[in-house]
Amino acid sequence: MDKYLDDFEVGQLFDAGGFTLSEAQILDFAMLYDPQPFHVDLQAAEQGPYKGLIASGLQTIALSFRMVVQTGLFKTVSMGGPGVDDLRFLFPVRPGDTINVTVEVIEVTPSTSKPDRGMMKLQHRGYNQDGIEVIRFIVLMVGRRRAKQ
Repeated sequence: MDKYLDDFEVGQLFDAGGFTLSEAQILDFAMLYDPQPFHVDLQAAEQGPYKGLIASGLQTIALSFRMVVQTGLFKTVSMGGPGVDDLRFLFPVRPGDTINVTVEVIEVTPSTSKPDRGMMKLQHRGYNQDGIEVIRFIVLMVGRRRAKQ
């Protein structure tokens, strides 16, 4: 069912499923986009502040966002967005970790100047297999409203 801005309410919580990161995925992503020693060099990572290889926060946010998009919940409503607020990498993500993602509607504001749209704020959270929150961020989404009859 197509969902529009008018169909979302503050407090709604959706489960977006999860993803598991392998060592190879962490290394591949980091080599391309975030080549810091604790992301790309196993020996340096062991000696570093995290005492082992960890995933890039950029990889974690990208995969978390993808999980939410793949639910299809926002396929009709989404008109893109102007940004992300309050991004926090809270706990290291390691090879073999499974991150489960939730999204909560925290604000729905119809536009006063453009009646066909509004703004939504969506709180994304990712938890590892031990229930530890590893990432948190708020997506600002411009949302399509249902056409008036």
